[in-house]
Amino acid sequence: MDFQQLADVAEKWCSNTPFELIATEETERRMDFYADPGVSFYVLCPDNGCGDNFHVWSESEDCLPFLQLAQDYISSCGKKTLHEILEKVFKSFRPLLGLPDVDDDAFEEYNADVEEEEAEADHQQMGVSQQ
Repeated sequence: MDFQQLADVAEKWCSNTPFELIATEETERRMDFYADPGVSFYVLCPDNGCGDNFHVWSESEDCLPFLQLAQDYISSCGKKTLHEILEKVFKSFRPLLGLPDVDDDAFEEYNADVEEEEAEADHQQMGVSQQ
């Protein structure tokens, strides 16, 4: 994806978040984001033909620790899209933005249902194998 397409993705993402895309630098493939109260970060985008990952960072000492979740996500296996990375950054910064944490209850409830179904399936299989 060329840099202008990535910038378009970033602009669209900003329209649904408190962040603004305040600067883009095509030669460095860098996008800078800002939200009140003083939450800032930047994304370095990989070159098209290169296997590099995206990179997120902040020059603010207050913001930097909150980026750990997004940085871990980027370094995990698999290709990531800019939108996925920006969503992780947004989730990471929710406490700094004064927003409630996104809870993973829905995922935990789904996971519990799957575990119950697997336990029932195992129980049924045991009954079949004993006959």
